[in-house]
Amino acid sequence: WVEWHSRLRGHEFFCEIDEDYILDRFNLTGLNLDVPHYAAAYDLINDCLEDTLDDATRVEVDRSARLLYGLIHARFILTQRGLAKMYEKYRLGHFGRCPRVLCGGQETLPVGLTDTPGMKSVKLFCPRCEDVYTPPARRHAAIDGAFFGTTFPHLLLNSMPEIMPRK
Repeated sequence: WVEWHSRLRGHEFFCEIDEDYILDRFNLTGLNLDVPHYAAAYDLINDCLEDTLDDATRVEVDRSARLLYGLIHARFILTQRGLAKMYEKYRLGHFGRCPRVLCGGQETLPVGLTDTPGMKSVKLFCPRCEDVYTPPARRHAAIDGAFFGTTFPHLLLNSMPEIMPRK
């Protein structure tokens, strides 16, 4: 499921979460309060869900699995391993470039304007001008900003000061 989810069109901003991170229940503390059908969604993410669900419930569980994966992603990208995976995507330009001419094609980083799911879609933060932009591709408009959180770009830049652009 994780590989399938990561390859979906529009999910280029996500990194693949390490399986051991998902399996460590400590990393998921409190998420059961935010995700309907939590147990079934968790099983679906880990490819352990039994095929006994009716179609309507299966649709709800799939929606919950996407929410759960996104919330786990927001936590994972704040770890050393997650930061390293996201840095690689940043280095390769997977998140796009700043639209401002004066930024000279500066690579951007995904950011959420809130940590609460369902409020705002993902935005792009430019480390050079320190402004936030809406991604140009419409396929990214449906990605929840909470799946990247408000902390990620700043933590990455503080963890790796050598990638901070000169002003």
